[in-house]
Amino acid sequence: MPKVLHTLAAAAAGTLLGAGLMLVRGVATERDPPPAPRPAVAAAPSLLHEVSERVRRDYVVGVAPGQLDRAALDGIVASLDPHSEFLDAAEYEAMRVNTTGHYSGVGLEVAQRDGRVVVVAPLVGSPAELAGVRAGDVLLAIDGEAVAPGALEEAIERMRGYSGSTVRLAIGRAGEPEPLQFELDRSEVQVRTVRAARLPGGVHGYLRITHFNDATARDLRLRLSELQAAGPLEGLVLDLRGNPGGVLESAVSVADDFLETGLIVRAEGRAAGARFEIKATDGDLLRAAPLVVLVDRGSASGAEIVAGALRDHGRATLMGERTFGKGSVQTVIPLRDGQALKLTTSEYFTPSGVSIHDRGLEPDVLLAEALRPGPVAAAEEPATDPAVQAALQYLRDRGLGRQLVLAGGH
Repeated sequence: MPKVLHTLAAAAAGTLLGAGLMLVRGVATERDPPPAPRPAVAAAPSLLHEVSERVRRDYVVGVAPGQLDRAALDGIVASLDPHSEFLDAAEYEAMRVNTTGHYSGVGLEVAQRDGRVVVVAPLVGSPAELAGVRAGDVLLAIDGEAVAPGALEEAIERMRGYSGSTVRLAIGRAGEPEPLQFELDRSEVQVRTVRAARLPGGVHGYLRITHFNDATARDLRLRLSELQAAGPLEGLVLDLRGNPGGVLESAVSVADDFLETGLIVRAEGRAAGARFEIKATDGDLLRAAPLVVLVDRGSASGAEIVAGALRDHGRATLMGERTFGKGSVQTVIPLRDGQALKLTTSEYFTPSGVSIHDRGLEPDVLLAEALRPGPVAAAEEPATDPAVQAALQYLRDRGLGRQLVLAGGH
């Protein structure tokens, strides 16, 4: 008999046996009826419910509907770890933009410098680039409303909107006595996370990955192909400084592009889907040319997966400073009303079995403080960046054996 039929048969026998016992008990106790059932005792409300009701009823001012629920949700998730969080609809949409790599806006990459919102670069082909916005411009006002000091995220959100809608920007530019006015039509913008350049001498390349989204691996292959079209590369500087991570699969694909075989990352968690191993596939796009990976204290999560895998397999030399140390994986779980839960579900390990959580990765070559400008400067002018220059010198001198980069008397 199949296993399922055995199970059903056992269940049926148990039911009949139970009925028989009840029947026998009824006959044996006709003169002594069972006591009346006790009334059900209502479960005491939870402490969370009790406190919430007290606040709603007695707090000095009324609280908005849903305010306490949101505060409770935030508190519950925040008590777990720094990387888990409850996302409302707007926050979930912002995360979607970061991971998919496209949005409707004007196409400006901006950063905060000395409290001001400064243009790092307009994206190629974007409304901002076509209108003439330049790197180094300072964002002064959006639609006539001044940009508050330090309000980077607010400024980004105000520049986004429906494709075809218009936004007015007031821009401050060095050498211009008055603010420049731009009226831009928003359009679909593709976020580029990979920048490339040939370094002085022409035989070494530079690739910078700002973060990992769904398009990063594809963009890296395209940029590397463009570099190689001008001639074979004798080495590559892969700049992951300030890279906070992003989409796990994208980071794994980038590591795979420089490996022929072997484990890239292993993850452990309670849920079945949170336990996995990902291995490299055939094909090293750099054809075994030497590779230096620049890292710093802002290199985290996916950036550490890439750096750890390449170093563990002897494929790259890490140069810079100790990385951030975020060795956990978050899963985004959609909820009702466009909301979501970002929940830590796994801890990952490098191919050598090391967890970098709260530890980070120590570089093979420690760069002195003088060689560590911010990642924005590195992205704008890689050839003049002291850390890139040190990496390039390391690649040129690789035939002399393992080096120690000394600077500033260290």
